[in-house]
Amino acid sequence: MRMSQQRMESHINALSAFTSTPDKGVTRLTYSKEDLQARNYIKGKMKEYGLSVSEDGFGNIFGKFEGSLKDAPSVLIGSHFDSVPNGGAYDGTAGVVAGLEVAALFSENQLKPKYPLEIIAMVEEEGSRFGGGLMGSRGIIGSLSADDFKNLKDKDGISTEEAMSKIGLDSSLAKERKPNTIKAFLELHIEQGPILEEKNLPIGVVEAIVGLTQLEVTIEGRAGHAGTTPMDRRSDALVIAAKIISQLPDLAIDEGEGTVITTGRLEVFPNGANVIPEKVVFSVDIRSGKEENVRNTIQNTIELIQAYSENGIRTSVEELLYIQPKELNMDIRSLLKQESSRLEIPYCSINSGAGHDAMIFSDVTNVGMIFIPSKDGLSHCPEEWSDARHLTNGVQILFEAAKNLTEVG
Repeated sequence: MRMSQQRMESHINALSAFTSTPDKGVTRLTYSKEDLQARNYIKGKMKEYGLSVSEDGFGNIFGKFEGSLKDAPSVLIGSHFDSVPNGGAYDGTAGVVAGLEVAALFSENQLKPKYPLEIIAMVEEEGSRFGGGLMGSRGIIGSLSADDFKNLKDKDGISTEEAMSKIGLDSSLAKERKPNTIKAFLELHIEQGPILEEKNLPIGVVEAIVGLTQLEVTIEGRAGHAGTTPMDRRSDALVIAAKIISQLPDLAIDEGEGTVITTGRLEVFPNGANVIPEKVVFSVDIRSGKEENVRNTIQNTIELIQAYSENGIRTSVEELLYIQPKELNMDIRSLLKQESSRLEIPYCSINSGAGHDAMIFSDVTNVGMIFIPSKDGLSHCPEEWSDARHLTNGVQILFEAAKNLTEVG
């Protein structure tokens, strides 16, 4: 059965235009004007393909084909549609587009599933606006409580509920979803690394997803005049933050086992050229395939930071997110490999070094995930690109898996 490569390319191009940074990559933050534009496009296509469309109290989008079995759990296919600042057109979006194409094929071929098929497009996987990440999927399974969600604010102090209201979303809608309403979750994603391209393979079947944590570190000192405060009287929060950050890579190297550590966000207050920094807030992202290595690195990071709590400096560390390493469902992995072989699409087994919504759903249901190659291994940048032929291969596999799992007659 032929996929429509042209239709998928059209979706990718249309969604990439919903960005606050034209010509400088895709910047589509959750509950922004660009979110609303993308949201309306996705909902419009869902309706066009005959899905009944709804949203939850987080703003996640669901498009549903009913099955013939009454009150049966759904097979979910999808990903997220937010982006990092100045990111690419494929991260998350490719998975949403893959879901839309599966829905289009079910509709065009008038397939009658026993179990419902739901295409989902989720919010704030990246954590670019409200921090932490994986907000939409964590909300769906109930690991992000309604109260915790309500208390989240962006860097401008705008709460999630205020931001939702600004684009006409209803935060009072139902939030958590019962696990017995989900039969399985499938996600297609770009690899965001170089392995598939180097092996010249079009598909990676994901075996396991790395464990990760995101810490928010606050260093507080004392502001002062840049010209009149002697060097030996200073409590410079930025100098201390820089000393700490410069030592973090060694913690990951010493831990080994593929452990990685990254500081990607840093805010300085009051951020004046002639003012000694009074406060610095920065992120620490720690990842490893083994929980033991993540835990060790967290502890070593905290000890390093606490060692600088002297000479007028105060430090604190808050854990915004902690996700254990996750092995994905063996039966669905086997199904994806079986369909790849049957369709004569070469594949390999692969582990994911990035966190994904799939890892969240694996706590409550059977999950399968496939990767398609990323050109030059690049992601989270404007140069991010994946070949539409590879996307088509991925959708072929998802379509066959969806037919199997929904038990199409």
